[in-house]
Amino acid sequence: MSITPNSPVLEPFRVEVPQAALDDLRQRLSAIRWADRELVDDWSQGVPLQAARELIEHWLERYDWRRFESRINRFEQFRTRIDGVAIHFIHARSPHAGALPILLTHGWPGSVVEFLDVIERLTDPVRFGGRAEDAFDVVVPSIPGYGFSDKPTDLGWNPQRIARAWTVLMNERLGYRRWVAQGGDWGSAITHALASQRPEGLLAAHVNLLLVVPEQAPEQPSEDERQALRDVDFYLDQMSGYADQMNTRPQTIGYALNDSPLALAMWMYEKFWEWTDNRGRPEDALSRDQMLDDISLYWFTGTGASSARLYWEGVGSTIRDRSFFSAVRASDQPIGLPMAASVFPAETFRPPRAWAEAAYEKLFYWNEVEKGGHFAAFEQPQLFAEELWRAFAPIR
Repeated sequence: MSITPNSPVLEPFRVEVPQAALDDLRQRLSAIRWADRELVDDWSQGVPLQAARELIEHWLERYDWRRFESRINRFEQFRTRIDGVAIHFIHARSPHAGALPILLTHGWPGSVVEFLDVIERLTDPVRFGGRAEDAFDVVVPSIPGYGFSDKPTDLGWNPQRIARAWTVLMNERLGYRRWVAQGGDWGSAITHALASQRPEGLLAAHVNLLLVVPEQAPEQPSEDERQALRDVDFYLDQMSGYADQMNTRPQTIGYALNDSPLALAMWMYEKFWEWTDNRGRPEDALSRDQMLDDISLYWFTGTGASSARLYWEGVGSTIRDRSFFSAVRASDQPIGLPMAASVFPAETFRPPRAWAEAAYEKLFYWNEVEKGGHFAAFEQPQLFAEELWRAFAPIR
């Protein structure tokens, strides 16, 4: 699709992958050269060979991309050019009068796919146990370099710049005068940037990954703080290899992610295992079809490399300076925008409420829910929707 540079026009969009691309994927999946089996009986060396084979067999023999196309195309989608980049987004309007506009931002290795089961719960909550006054108009953009948005061709597309683009989308392109924002993973970083920028019309924000690590570790931490610090240490010691690569050399890993569907699938599948609320297998939290919807979206859009570059842009410089706390801290100053937070039990990092209160001057909602992990909307769409109904009730 071609869009005039910086055009305010919203051009309708549908997901329609050419059959040749599906045939090419099938050929590649049929010609995989498998690695040797791991030398352990768990996931400690990465995705076990048997689990990898089962996922790929499902992708090749049973997965139906056309089913996904029909599903996502039920929602209105558009592209519009902002700051030189064409942005793809879903725009789902509520049937209820007075619905509150909400901007939902995904992360990596997520996409708009994460929110597909949430959209109707937000636009029409009455169908799902909520009230008409809980309704939202829902906007779900694809981050630049992800999904059906353009891949940036210049440097500087960090969370702050993306947040400014989201303000243009909400205020100028869609004409909303009052709205709220929500995000997890990179979506949380972008939502925190929005909250710090406080654009006109943004009333409040909600996150399900709290980037509220203090600049300096507490001298006499409480037990909750000690656990949060242990979580940080564990992440750095055992879980951050993927981020180290993308923070420093996204182009190198990008070649594998763009050329090999196996490499892309395992790079993402491992995170579905490591970051979801499961009992040992990713499939405990998400179906194979759900995971492959997301993996296939990355494959058909060729965004393995461009999505990885957000790590280089977003935290690469601070990681290279060995300042992890600076990298993940929401802001040098407390955020003055009203903020809400839902903490899911299998999230990679669960800071204590005291850290959130120090980072957010107006923390108006806090809840620790009983199940779910890093991909909160994807894993627990009903719980996630209920959190947003409750969190934003006082803002309306």
